[in-house]
Amino acid sequence: MTHFGIICPAESGHLNTMLPLAQELLRRGNRITFIGLQDAQEKTIAAGLEFRVIGEDIFPKGRLKERLAELGKLSGLAALKYTLQIFKDDATVILRDAPEIVKESGIDALLVDQSIQAGGTVAEFVGVPFITICSAVVLNREPGVPPFNTPWQYSPTWWGTLRNKLGYRILTQVVKPIRNLIDEYRQNWNLPLYSEVNKSYSPLAQISHQPAEFEFPRQNLPKWFHFTGPYHYSANREPVPFPWDKLTGQPLIYASMGTLQNRLVDVFETIASACNGLDAQLVMTLGGSASPESLPELPGNPLVVGYAPQLELLQKTTLTITHGGMNTTLECLTNGVPMVAIPVANDQPGIAARIAWTGAGEVVPLKKLSVERLNKAVKQVLTEDSYKNNALRLQEAIKQGGGVSKAADIIEQVVSTGEPVLA
Repeated sequence: MTHFGIICPAESGHLNTMLPLAQELLRRGNRITFIGLQDAQEKTIAAGLEFRVIGEDIFPKGRLKERLAELGKLSGLAALKYTLQIFKDDATVILRDAPEIVKESGIDALLVDQSIQAGGTVAEFVGVPFITICSAVVLNREPGVPPFNTPWQYSPTWWGTLRNKLGYRILTQVVKPIRNLIDEYRQNWNLPLYSEVNKSYSPLAQISHQPAEFEFPRQNLPKWFHFTGPYHYSANREPVPFPWDKLTGQPLIYASMGTLQNRLVDVFETIASACNGLDAQLVMTLGGSASPESLPELPGNPLVVGYAPQLELLQKTTLTITHGGMNTTLECLTNGVPMVAIPVANDQPGIAARIAWTGAGEVVPLKKLSVERLNKAVKQVLTEDSYKNNALRLQEAIKQGGGVSKAADIIEQVVSTGEPVLA
């Protein structure tokens, strides 16, 4: 038996990836302890895992939820900067509190979400191996691939590479406060400073829940980088009531703008107007951003709910209108559902660019969103077979990827051998 510690953001998008993986390792006889903010405690314990709280002074219960509500009102660079401030505060409490918990608990190895660069430093300081889990878009930097936060399409041209390098230079400045914080701890702990961001990820195994076919062509990933496909289980989600009897049997358009950047209520009004008059039924979930009763009367009388049983609903869906979050995107592709993406912030523009690049959907940038543009994109994806065919192609790639079982195999091999597990 191995005692695994997990360091992961408390946001649902990251938890919905990490918790199924933890449960698979638990099922195999391992012990799992989640190290995180109090807002993740209830969901983690419900998944059958142990939990150790950190950062109660900076993130008392409910504080993260308040900050995420503020984040939901922002978009673009402002949202990215606000997100990074949350991640800096998160890194502060991880570096301060996590080492002692790892030592006290007798944790043998850490699973670290790729978005938390401080996790690897904790592992090095305590002297335990760690595995990087990519629960968002792949963050590894290389000149041939655009930065994760940009809407840029893949371009193997000289100017595309130059554009990417300039984008990474700007991104480096934006994330500098987090990098400085980690450097300070590494100096105090007599650890060598990272020469580049990629060095902060595991030298033993890096695992992405994307299928390889959904990633831009990569040249510089380490030999121990693995694409396994997603880990989502409906059993890990809290039951959500839904008026199934109100579905009409028409082709179903499902609209979800996620649970974080979804406070832009006018976007829901635009979606309703764009779908009005189509031979389809629109179901909209507000993701907790508002109550259905608080919205004005919407064109076309769509079915609006506060939350939706997304995994079950996608089995009946013809097209999804999405913010381009990685969880929703992969859940759509798991069900062979094409998309129209309206990316808002953070990694969503990069994910939306991959939706377009793979031919599994279209993108309407938030700044260019209008009823006319969205209506055109929705009609295009609904009527042209190529989008559905590409979504089915990616669905098959996901089936062949190995999913949570393959990811757990890789993790256990790292622990048993102490050596990098090559793809």
